[in-house]
Amino acid sequence: MADLSIDFAGIRSPNPFWIASGPPSNTAYQAHRAFEAGWGGVVWKTIGEPIVNVSSRYSGIDIGGTRMAGFNNIELISDRSPQTNFREIAETKKLWPDRALIASLMVETREDWHDFIKRSEDAGADGIELNFGCPHGMCERGMGSAVGQNPGVIETIVGWVMEAARKPVIAKLTPNITDITTAARAAKRAGADAISLINTINSITQVNLDTWVPEPFVGGFSSHGGYCGPAVKPIALQMVQACADDPEIQLPISGIGGIASWRDAAEFIALGSTSLQVCTAVMHYGFRIVEDLIDGLGNYLDSKSICSVDSLRGRAVSRIKEWKYLDLNYKRIARINYDRCIGCNLCHIACEDGAHQAIRLIAPNGLGLGPGRVPGKPIPEIVEESCVGCNLCALVCPVQGCISMLSVETGRNTLSWDDYQEKSRGAS
Repeated sequence: MADLSIDFAGIRSPNPFWIASGPPSNTAYQAHRAFEAGWGGVVWKTIGEPIVNVSSRYSGIDIGGTRMAGFNNIELISDRSPQTNFREIAETKKLWPDRALIASLMVETREDWHDFIKRSEDAGADGIELNFGCPHGMCERGMGSAVGQNPGVIETIVGWVMEAARKPVIAKLTPNITDITTAARAAKRAGADAISLINTINSITQVNLDTWVPEPFVGGFSSHGGYCGPAVKPIALQMVQACADDPEIQLPISGIGGIASWRDAAEFIALGSTSLQVCTAVMHYGFRIVEDLIDGLGNYLDSKSICSVDSLRGRAVSRIKEWKYLDLNYKRIARINYDRCIGCNLCHIACEDGAHQAIRLIAPNGLGLGPGRVPGKPIPEIVEESCVGCNLCALVCPVQGCISMLSVETGRNTLSWDDYQEKSRGAS
């Protein structure tokens, strides 16, 4: 079986799956349960000067039959004392010496950073994660995303940290920024050993239309919070790839954002992540989901004859290009497998009203009936000369494998947007 162990900026872990800093990593009890289930690491819930949380704290968005497809929280950092947290980190590390245990920190002054780093390392933490991402509550106090949105402040604080740190330092970055690579570069310039991303996205998930108060409800009011869960995965993947591909950054990446399956994990690794942090999925399904993550990722690597996580890492990074470099002469068209077609004709409706009018309805003409299709009812046909290969029909089709996208030969040379512009200028 493939080797799932990792070395993340000098922090060793038996597998890449770590509990992200948050409610599931709040206590030694939870860390023990996580490690017993098989997690490779735990990033402790962020430690700082104790705060007071509110009730309630969470809200969510359901999509189709999926509960908590998007998840919002207005919970802050640990409301337990630093003394308690550092004592429990020490106790946990003694019991689990082979697992990665990371202290997440958020304080204000240079002296506080030095103090909390020393206490973290004295407790046995394998590394320090700097929380520069929290988008609510703490940012109003000049911490969290207020730091992560300002590269100059990132550089200053990471510089303070590196004065005291002996263990690897990870800068956790906010997605609530125009270009996350500017923040990552600042962390690199100041000497950070690694980065983790993404933290949660500033959000309001829903409004109660009887009371006009958004959730979570706190005494007749609410607040913007941090959005996470499967819905944020595409945003996280883009930002991970951007940092992995930037020649000025070149730091190990801990990927975070909507990871709930081994497929998610493999995608994050292929786009440059080494370790993978999971929070919302644990809050939804419990610690034992790591069994499926480990088995699924291992089986996938074996099926591809990939020997390790390290060998998968970054394989997809170079496959992402700026739009202007894509081939304008490449052509795909849709194909319908009529043995699978159920005659819902949703592809026709979507293409007719929302795309390029490249699907018409015709009589069945003796074509085989797919399961559930009504005999004699018109069926869709691709108008190939009008099809631009946009993928919409394949995306809306409810039957897996019914509509596929096929590459077709155009006989034309590769043509980028820059080439096209140059040809247009020459023609004029």
